[in-house]
Amino acid sequence: MFYNGPRMTKRKGCRNWRWLALWWHHFFLLWSTIDGQTRYSITEELKQGSVVGNLAKDLGLGLSEIFDRKLHVASEAGEQYFSVDAGKGELVVNDRIDREALCGQSASCVLPLQVVIEDPLQLFRVEVDIQDINDNAPRFPSNEITLEIAESTVVGVHFPLESAIDPDVGSNSLKSYTLSKDECFTIRVKEVAGGRKVPELILAKVLDREKKAVHKLLLTALDGGSPVRSGTAQITISVLDINDNVPAFEKTSYKVSVSENAVEGALIVQTKATDMDDGQNGEIEYSFGAHTSDAMMSTFIIDHISGTIFLKGKLDFEANANYELDISAKDKGIPRMEGHCTVHVEVIDVNDNAPEIILTSHPKPVREDSPNGTVVALISARDLDSGDNGKVRLQLPKTSQFALKPSFSHNYALVTSGPLDREKVSEYNIEITATDSGSPPLSSRKIIPVTITDVNDNAPVFTQKTYHVYLKENGVPGAILYSVSASDLDFGENAKVSYSILDSKVQDVSVSSYVYINSDNGSIYSMHSFDYEKLKVFQIQVQAKDQGSPSLSSNATVHVFILDQNDNAPAVIYPSSAAMGSLSHQRMPRSAKAGHLVTKVTAVDADSGHNAWLSYRLAEATDASLFTVNLYTGEVRTKRAVSEQDDSSQRLLIEIKDDGEPIQSSTVTVSIILEDGLHEPILDLRHKAAEPSKKTGRITLYLILSLASVSVLSLLTFFILAVKCIRNSRSSSTCCMRRTDSDDYKNPNRNLQIQLNTDGPIKYVEVLGGDMLSQSQSFRSCMSPMSEYSDFTLIKPSSTTDFKEVISVLDASLPDSTWTFESQQVRRK
Repeated sequence: MFYNGPRMTKRKGCRNWRWLALWWHHFFLLWSTIDGQTRYSITEELKQGSVVGNLAKDLGLGLSEIFDRKLHVASEAGEQYFSVDAGKGELVVNDRIDREALCGQSASCVLPLQVVIEDPLQLFRVEVDIQDINDNAPRFPSNEITLEIAESTVVGVHFPLESAIDPDVGSNSLKSYTLSKDECFTIRVKEVAGGRKVPELILAKVLDREKKAVHKLLLTALDGGSPVRSGTAQITISVLDINDNVPAFEKTSYKVSVSENAVEGALIVQTKATDMDDGQNGEIEYSFGAHTSDAMMSTFIIDHISGTIFLKGKLDFEANANYELDISAKDKGIPRMEGHCTVHVEVIDVNDNAPEIILTSHPKPVREDSPNGTVVALISARDLDSGDNGKVRLQLPKTSQFALKPSFSHNYALVTSGPLDREKVSEYNIEITATDSGSPPLSSRKIIPVTITDVNDNAPVFTQKTYHVYLKENGVPGAILYSVSASDLDFGENAKVSYSILDSKVQDVSVSSYVYINSDNGSIYSMHSFDYEKLKVFQIQVQAKDQGSPSLSSNATVHVFILDQNDNAPAVIYPSSAAMGSLSHQRMPRSAKAGHLVTKVTAVDADSGHNAWLSYRLAEATDASLFTVNLYTGEVRTKRAVSEQDDSSQRLLIEIKDDGEPIQSSTVTVSIILEDGLHEPILDLRHKAAEPSKKTGRITLYLILSLASVSVLSLLTFFILAVKCIRNSRSSSTCCMRRTDSDDYKNPNRNLQIQLNTDGPIKYVEVLGGDMLSQSQSFRSCMSPMSEYSDFTLIKPSSTTDFKEVISVLDASLPDSTWTFESQQVRRK
């Protein structure tokens, strides 16, 4: 509650008023605590060191806490008018306090203080009400006032005079005016907007210049203080005769409202006066009153002919919300007659001041495991505008890990509101936005840096969860395969990473027999050379572990794919005798025409891809003009018809090359015997099958020999193929279709891919498919050289769906062929 004590009055010349004010303060100090706020009341102009109140006691603090908790006072006014006596806990005056300089003529003058104590961080608001003392006397802008009044002026005319100025407020402010005795004049006090008192001189009796040409009056302004203070001005009135009509304004008072952001040259108002006289006595010239201040004249300008008032300078609602202009209209007669009016200009506030964010306490580092609600800093906000333009709200980004907790009177606590992770964000630059409620709203931003301290909470993280390494076969043992890398977002010992390989099996052998890893940098090295035809893919489980306590770790998988090199030469599988390493003998009738198919050379390559693409060419021949070899199919055909001059024995050397780098090749020698009528027995046999002959014995013998030869040849061919399939069961380039690991897949989804030679008759078809988990499937077919059927045989079939997928892809790739699924085989017809 507040206690009101008696005020001591001072009489002029009796004693120094400052000492009286100090005495008043010591005996009648007011303070109260309301809702956590402490309020004191003192008079202005107290001496430095004067006690305001026992702040420690009023806040419930011991004297030891003042030092231990670092109690300090911050003034929102900017100047540090108060300080705290740490020995006594008293709030004392630190500097001269002039109420008029701080608050002008405002009825209330309160200095808000912010008292901050730390550990824990707390904020108290203290208000100091500055009471006015009568330390200023009324003062006129000018001590000499000169008026010229025609003797013909009628009784009752008012002559506005310049108001006296008293910076004090309340009862100490300006109260009244008095005028020295004169039978022709009286004084009247007029109260205008804002409570300002304006004196007006009133003509009480007709003037007679011949009796008294000059009147001298003393105008006195009195305030309401105790003792009363006063100020005077000398009024000199010259009585003029002749021009007997005074210009009269249409209105004695004009009121206008102007926005404070009005541009220079903006129209304020147009005043208008009329004069009943003729000629020069009726011509009017407008001007500001004689006592218009320089500040007003620098802000406004008047057109001397039209009476229009324009804006000359800039308006500022915060500096001056109202202007009162005295406008004079003078005619050009002799003497010049003058009329007056008043223009009241009200400045409308616009939102031209952005809100300000004030940091009351500096933020401290915060642990990343701090709970929600941990106080980081104390802040406040203010806006110099008024009304809605001065209402401020603070905002943080929506994704912020912090929140603003309001306390009182635009004061806030910045607290944590979400999980913190130093490894993601080690320092937050918290952007606080202050926005007022004006239209349009103005805003300002302030960045508050907050450091996050670390705890060990992160395991090492590999750059990839899965690595794919492509390694050429036949490499040098000890060569580096790949370097994996893991990082730990922690620092110090918690961020040091070591690498190791987890034990696993590759073809029933420990993976450590194949590779080893450098524990410091994660480089993986091979232990020996790899063979694509034996091992196509294997996995390595790599672990990264930090040095924290307890240590944290993570794993990554390294898929090593062995890439095929062209290290296998083509192998001949037909003719079968050539495949066994002996000379192949073929027979051909001399009646053969050009394009006659003599035989077909078929070869395979244990490599894959381009390394297994084969081409055939005729390297040497007894007669190169007689035979040709198809580049892609290996078919041996005649280039022309056989003549009688051609040798009966022809020898061909055929070279088979792959498409690898470097090129691998092999050769096969084919011996061709030209015979007369070689095809006729077969034709005769077909012709005479329906006509019994007496030579049945000879035909039967021929048929038996032919069938026996074909059967032996077929059995030999299938035997060779079977041996090849078994021998190369782990190779991807056999004539059998099998399931195997493949390095040719790139896509993890289960899509079939067809690789085939389309430059000529199909030499081979390669079907790829599968996924990373189930491995891929590779189906390869070698076409029978002489048959119209081509088969795919799956040694380890997975499901009927695999065959159906193969058939659907083949149908789309080779629309001219018919594909069927019979007895675990895909057959082309």
